[in-house]
Amino acid sequence: MKIRPRINRWTQARRNLVLESSINSSLVQPHFVVDGQGVNDEIISMPGIFQQSVDVLIETISKDVEFGINNHMLFPVIDSSLKDPYASAAHVDDMPLQNAVRLLRERFGDSIVILTDVCLCTATDHGHCGVIHNEVIDNDRTIPILSKIALSHAKAGADYVSASDMMDGRVKLIREELEANGYSNTGILSYSVKYSSSFYGPFREAASSSPSFGDRSSHQMDIKSGYPEAILEATTDVQEGADIIMIKPAFTYLDVVREVSKEITRPVAVYNVSGEYSMVMAATTDVQSRRKMVSEIFHSFKRAGADVIVSYHTREAMENNWF
Repeated sequence: MKIRPRINRWTQARRNLVLESSINSSLVQPHFVVDGQGVNDEIISMPGIFQQSVDVLIETISKDVEFGINNHMLFPVIDSSLKDPYASAAHVDDMPLQNAVRLLRERFGDSIVILTDVCLCTATDHGHCGVIHNEVIDNDRTIPILSKIALSHAKAGADYVSASDMMDGRVKLIREELEANGYSNTGILSYSVKYSSSFYGPFREAASSSPSFGDRSSHQMDIKSGYPEAILEATTDVQEGADIIMIKPAFTYLDVVREVSKEITRPVAVYNVSGEYSMVMAATTDVQSRRKMVSEIFHSFKRAGADVIVSYHTREAMENNWF
């Protein structure tokens, strides 16, 4: 499998994201993209975070860039009428996420980093991360669809396609699909170490991705699992061509972040997930107390070895010059 270290050096914005040591340069703001016009709906369980149509999203990110937020991760929120068992809508080229990526690339060129979520859960009618066959998630029927989704995002102009599904072998297949279609400079951020966590609830509301039955314990890592499995997952994805590896959640797995970061040579990202965000928002009554809490959390990520921090706190932190 081709390993391309130059992918993380391809633009100045990418170099700033993965190589700068400052917290500001490390931060990534997540966004939820929906269909329609003028949509700007706040997510009840995540104060300050919105589902936005493409037109609103473009203006939001334009304001973010003015505050120095140059790294943006986009999640699709797909209308229920378009969902099916195979997530067919997720790789249609004119869906809202793909349109948003194209417009952002036209407006900002390579001055920002655009990361896109690659998974089936937001587009399947059952809400699971893979194809259901014989009442179980079928890994090998799922990964070709993941590669189609990743290719559609690359065509739109994504810097990194972010495989968040935890299927075995999907990084290898996505890399092969990108290479075969001439997208050798598109990076892969792999959610290599993703636990079956209870901290994802608000996200599933935001992305309309709750499973209609069962859970995700067959493919996400058990919360009791320690360093050996985490290191195996991360090193396997690096060998298959991942350019950044993700550990998720962040706050409750700092020990894993430390051990994995010592074992791999690729940049390490952490996801300060929705449940962690909502807890902080509920626990703080004013900006100053929240600033202290978020600062403590972010510095813990850095100390543990994180190079990249995906957090819903990014906008407030950057707008108020917390770091």
